[in-house]
Amino acid sequence: MFTFSKKTNLLERQEFLFPLQDVDEPNLYRNIFSYSEAPKIAFNHRIVPIDMPEDIWITDTTFRDGQQSREPYTVEQVVNLYKLMSRLSGPNGVVRQSEFFLYSKKDREAVYKCRELGVKYPEITSWIRASKKDFEFVKSMEIEETGILVSCSDYHIFYKMKMKRSEAIKHFLDVVRECIETGVRPRCHFEDVTRADFYGFVVPLASALMDLMQETGVPVKIRVCDTMGYGVTFPGSVMPRSVQGLIYGLHHHAGVPQELIEWHGHNDFYRAVTNASYAWLYGACAVNASLLGIGERTGNTPLEAMVFEYAQIRGSLNGMDTTAITEIAEYYQNEIGYSIPSMTPFVGKNFNVTRAGIHADGILKNEEIYNIFDTELLLNRPCRVAISKTSGLSGVAHWINEFYKLSGDKALGKNEELVKSVKEWVDLQYENGRETMITDDELKAVTEERVAELGVKLESA
Repeated sequence: MFTFSKKTNLLERQEFLFPLQDVDEPNLYRNIFSYSEAPKIAFNHRIVPIDMPEDIWITDTTFRDGQQSREPYTVEQVVNLYKLMSRLSGPNGVVRQSEFFLYSKKDREAVYKCRELGVKYPEITSWIRASKKDFEFVKSMEIEETGILVSCSDYHIFYKMKMKRSEAIKHFLDVVRECIETGVRPRCHFEDVTRADFYGFVVPLASALMDLMQETGVPVKIRVCDTMGYGVTFPGSVMPRSVQGLIYGLHHHAGVPQELIEWHGHNDFYRAVTNASYAWLYGACAVNASLLGIGERTGNTPLEAMVFEYAQIRGSLNGMDTTAITEIAEYYQNEIGYSIPSMTPFVGKNFNVTRAGIHADGILKNEEIYNIFDTELLLNRPCRVAISKTSGLSGVAHWINEFYKLSGDKALGKNEELVKSVKEWVDLQYENGRETMITDDELKAVTEERVAELGVKLESA
């Protein structure tokens, strides 16, 4: 059947028949995943078109997948992070949902406390075992959507579930139907999809779920889970590793609406952010992330990274308050005791700090030369210079101006006597064998000592 697409203004084929391929032996893609070698990236040069949805958003898994790799958050910590996340999301709900565990009394208390805040975004959803008892439990807590584990690769079907594909697909459909009959929206987590037989299992399963959605009138969301971080975005890369191929195939071959496709990636091969962005570009409305990327093994896609991916792709923050990102990072460090690597983009203490003297000279003239954007405006993090033996006069001048908030005609240039005097002290430290960076406290002490000696004033504009 052909229908006319208002999006492309072309006749497009709609029906694609991909029957379930029930195999006796698992397809483990040993030509790609040999296990004794690094996985291979192969190409067949098949290209699918960019298909950006009209609306895109972020969902959060900080309190679910983010808790699977660390000690559980306290109720107070969950509530405080949820409040900051809501502020970050803004009135338009760019961070649209956040999923929670419900198993323990503490998990449930956190849900109740977050609900008491009365914020619209992010919507609270859950993740549970696929059982009738758990569905009733979700319903009693008045949570409208829950995640259900739907394992897709033969690694899981044959070795973990001990089933054949036909048995697995029947099991999953029965579970999803139970969820719907309980009155809860299902979100099917297609686990390990980047090692699954896409046309022989994934598309038939997704098509069957869409049939169930048509029958019941209840939306069935599909979360595309790159559980092992195998997804790649190279044009023409083969399935099942192709991110754009997976999203395109679910939408065009299985008929899954874009608003019901969600990407969930891991960072095992450093591709989490790029893979999530490509999922948006090729048709998924939602990408799933966690604060600071904390999650299983190497972690999830960092939520703060996707905030700025969203802003770059859309050309707008759409109401998000990105200064909340800095407060989230400070809360993790100061209240939770989590150590953020100093070079981590957007949240590390040194992400916008320069050390090289030639860079500091450029920043002193115009900070746009070496700062990624106005980090003071968007993150409440002024561009800074760390002082070391390579900082030079410009670095010292910039440090004094930034620390004492001197701007305009009050700002010091690199040839000021105060700057030269502080620089002489710095040089002497390294001449005497020092190897470490100069701390802010040290610089403050020596600067104020030199201010008193020289009889100058530091006046902010």
